[in-house]
Amino acid sequence: MILTTTNSIENKKIVRYHGVVSSETIIGANIVRDLFAGLRDIVGGRTASYEEVLKEAKDIALRELEENAQALGANAIIGIDLDYESLGSGNSMLMVCASGTAVTVE
Repeated sequence: MILTTTNSIENKKIVRYHGVVSSETIIGANIVRDLFAGLRDIVGGRTASYEEVLKEAKDIALRELEENAQALGANAIIGIDLDYESLGSGNSMLMVCASGTAVTVE
């Protein structure tokens, strides 16, 4: 399966459009991550624990997007868009929404 944010795939001809596919993932951050992230806010630097949660949520959303496209008979997804939102009390949950157009390419 080819996944791309572009609206075409170099050297590939789109022979069929299957339609828009989307997926949503919501992951909660735990209290230990929150504690260490709070310390990072004070001393500065990157927060690896939150980065890992963010990557996990993105990977799940893209995997589900791919599964949805495969169910339609597609072998590629073009125009992929990823949106990130924080939810819940204290913004303790992360939502990643992925969408794109499922296509078949030669």
